[in-house]
Amino acid sequence: MVVIDTNVLVRVIVEDAGQPEQTKIARDLLDNAQSVYVPQIVQVEFVWVLTKTYKTDKAMLLNVLEHLLLNPAFILQRRDVFKIAVELFKESPAGFADCMILAESLDIKSLLYTFDKRLSKHLNTQLL
Repeated sequence: MVVIDTNVLVRVIVEDAGQPEQTKIARDLLDNAQSVYVPQIVQVEFVWVLTKTYKTDKAMLLNVLEHLLLNPAFILQRRDVFKIAVELFKESPAGFADCMILAESLDIKSLLYTFDKRLSKHLNTQLL
């Protein structure tokens, strides 16, 4: 098993013509690994990079996130929470990071307090 950082995951998933050497190195690493561990912070940063740097729309983001969920080579830290976050993100105007935070609160069966009006539209949240 290998553990990867956000930039490695981006190089594996995104066909970036400006980074062909890094893309090849990252893909070779994953091709030779039995499995790939993706820490939770990398999951969140990955979505941020795809959104901000590559201007990826929500539909494409959801396709990529579901691919990560379904591909057995990717060992996602807190896979259960990630799955909940993806489901929330499908239906939410909130960003993925906020959906991940809400998924964590749901996982521990605790109310989430927030100043974020979009996030507070979800059940299990309380707007302050």
